[in-house]
Amino acid sequence: MPGDFDQLDQLLGLLVDPSERRPAGREAFLRILADDRRAVLVAARGTRLVGTLDLIVIDNVTHGGAPWAAVENVVVDSSERRTGIASALMQSAFSLAIGAGCYKLQLLSGARRADAHGLYESVGMDAPVRGFRLYF
Repeated sequence: MPGDFDQLDQLLGLLVDPSERRPAGREAFLRILADDRRAVLVAARGTRLVGTLDLIVIDNVTHGGAPWAAVENVVVDSSERRTGIASALMQSAFSLAIGAGCYKLQLLSGARRADAHGLYESVGMDAPVRGFRLYF
């Protein structure tokens, strides 16, 4: 998997406006792979990576100490969208979160990403809360 970094970086670049793109974080990627509370899921066609997501299991003091899961960086190559790849990645994330004893899984998605919102709703997620964030 560490050898897949360049392909993964290209996929993740689809999430960011080209004017805001920063240099790749290979060292961060290696730390993520070494973290037993994280899972970088990928989908491939042959040797080409076509989709990914990052699942993070987070310890928690409420809900009887059950952890929760966050999903970040969900992306599928534009040529492979609407083929079931993102749904399969999400279903795998759900299974891993359940296996880790998580009581919920959540993610943030940009307000203008209607296609992504349709995906999340199609796999059973809803948007009952309002999210906030602050970038540094």
